[in-house]
Amino acid sequence: MSAVVDVAVPVFAIMLAGFLAGRFRILGGTSSEALNAFVYWFALPPVLFLSMATVPLSDVFNWPFIWTFILGMAAVALPSVVIAKIFFPNTFSGLTLHGLTSIFANTGYMGIPLFIAAFGPEGTLPAVIATAVNSALIIGLSILFVEIGSGTGNAPGRVIGGAVLAVIRGPLFIAPVAGILWSASGLGLPVWLSNFAGLMGSASGPCALFAMGLFLVGKPVTTGLGEVSWLVVAKLVLHPLVTWWLAVSVFDLDFEFTRGAVLMAALPTGALSFVIAQKYGIFVQRSSAAILLSTVFSVVTVSALLAYFGTG
Repeated sequence: MSAVVDVAVPVFAIMLAGFLAGRFRILGGTSSEALNAFVYWFALPPVLFLSMATVPLSDVFNWPFIWTFILGMAAVALPSVVIAKIFFPNTFSGLTLHGLTSIFANTGYMGIPLFIAAFGPEGTLPAVIATAVNSALIIGLSILFVEIGSGTGNAPGRVIGGAVLAVIRGPLFIAPVAGILWSASGLGLPVWLSNFAGLMGSASGPCALFAMGLFLVGKPVTTGLGEVSWLVVAKLVLHPLVTWWLAVSVFDLDFEFTRGAVLMAALPTGALSFVIAQKYGIFVQRSSAAILLSTVFSVVTVSALLAYFGTG
């Protein structure tokens, strides 16, 4: 359990610091939105760029693992959205963010540090691939659907075209694509660029978590507890179980990548889902509450999986 606690406790501590800053009004009333904008436009893109630019494409494109990870998310997100449509009605954009919250794992801020602690730097490849898939595909699709949902009243072709344009112009799409192209070029990263991206990127996790703590001031976690509870169960129980079945029964992954796929799926909801929710002003309270509660309960569930699979 220590490997999970070592990663999870700092997450809680940063969120608590943000909450206390908001509770005692140390920062201004719009500080959460300002921090969130900084993460979205400036701090997070360098992380996504580095995650792709520094890994050979031959290592990243492990298709059986990638399909296991993607289909595991799809198999949970689609029924989750259907359930939300029936029991927790929302707009199309809100349902999109419900689905994202149910499957978007904290692979970057929690997964990579956890794998380093548990398996050493040489065991982090599954976490790196999962982070790349999350950033390049899942976030891109989520923003696309949210943009489509926000464009009601216009001709369908114009709505879809505008949504696609918004995605490909966005920093969370441009950054990983730029990283893929850089990796494909075979050029090494200049030291100054690597240092710049590393310094900027290191602020993304703390700022996103701090902004989440600020947002939670005056907004009880128990609001929408039924929906949030379902999201936590979907993320921490259904997602890893479905992914495990796919890894073993469908794609026949080896032990290392089965362990990687299951542990990545078992991680709590990532802070980036909150970043997207707050940017669009949709599903913000539910997203932040699900992140908080799933992170708390993941200490037990992820620790149990680490005990089952063993550590390096």
